[in-house]
Amino acid sequence: MAETIVKVRNVFKSFGEHKILNGVDLDIEEGRITAVIGKSGTGKSVLLKNIIGIMKPDKGEIFFRDKDIVKMNKEELLEIRKNIGYLFQDAALFDFMSVEDNIKFPLVEQLGMKEGKELSGRVAELLELVGLPGTEKKFPSELSGGMRKRVGLARAIAVKPKIVLFDEPTTGLDPILAESIDELIDMVNKELNMTCVVISHDIASVFRHADKIALLYDGVIQFCGKPDEAYASEHEVLRHFISNSFRKFGAETR
Repeated sequence: MAETIVKVRNVFKSFGEHKILNGVDLDIEEGRITAVIGKSGTGKSVLLKNIIGIMKPDKGEIFFRDKDIVKMNKEELLEIRKNIGYLFQDAALFDFMSVEDNIKFPLVEQLGMKEGKELSGRVAELLELVGLPGTEKKFPSELSGGMRKRVGLARAIAVKPKIVLFDEPTTGLDPILAESIDELIDMVNKELNMTCVVISHDIASVFRHADKIALLYDGVIQFCGKPDEAYASEHEVLRHFISNSFRKFGAETR
């Protein structure tokens, strides 16, 4: 059995009177791809931001290798973040920076790398890895949506993190581009040996590559299991969500 790299325990998060997370428990297994599904506004992105420490829960514990990040100070949290990559939904590239400088940013800020052949070589290596060789001097405004996500992924894995969080990685992409992003997630997981957590509305994609599927609904994880177990589950909300999603994306349920 795989070891647990991240443990989320009884996590609550509200914004004013609006409760988002209402006692979330989730185990992220090392070396696996865990997908978190659920309707828009259920708190999937909020959960990821709590895991990386961008947000702090109102209550609860989040352990990275048995260290509670909720209790960490700024310096301790910055050290932990070297182990966690994050691909934002819109890639969140710095518009005023070139592709090269966007990817250099975590290498310089987190690893302290200096300008030179080693740093430039690492950027070129990462761009080759995500299928965008030779784009170093381009700016985000010159890239398509799919290209921006690839650059965002290159930046997310630049410091060789142990775990990568993907926030709706295929949203807004056509089916062919979405499949190419799925292939990159599989590459990150299997070839680079990085644990992956993916939140997605693309259920067909989730069933293609996830090792475990967790349903977030009403602020809690209501189901967590393998894709075959999710497909066979009699959980009413899960069945409704899966069937509606497959119809929406025009995919077969088997």
